[in-house]
Amino acid sequence: MEYSDATEAFAALAQPTRLQTFRLLVRHEPAGIPAGELARLLAVPQNTMSAHLAILSRAGLINGKRQSRSIIYRADLARLRELVLFLLKDCCGGRADLCAPIINALTRSCPPKVIADG
Repeated sequence: MEYSDATEAFAALAQPTRLQTFRLLVRHEPAGIPAGELARLLAVPQNTMSAHLAILSRAGLINGKRQSRSIIYRADLARLRELVLFLLKDCCGGRADLCAPIINALTRSCPPKVIADG
């Protein structure tokens, strides 16, 4: 990831409504959420939400796909991974032991889903 891409992504997330929107979309992966539902859930006017979604989309953090009369938005988890790796790439001067608490915290916050035999 280039510095300019990271800067654009961080700038997009540096606004409270956009950060809330992105976190909400991450929680609703992989199904996504329609734009109107995002506006309702966050109590934001639809035209304001549309502007926020456009900024997040330009930063490459979300994708929208038309489904009938709605646009379903999803977080781009690959882009999120790139952004986190950009931050951690040179973590602690290459001393993995110093980065271990960060990695452990990330691992605990995303436990794997168990798929039951059918």
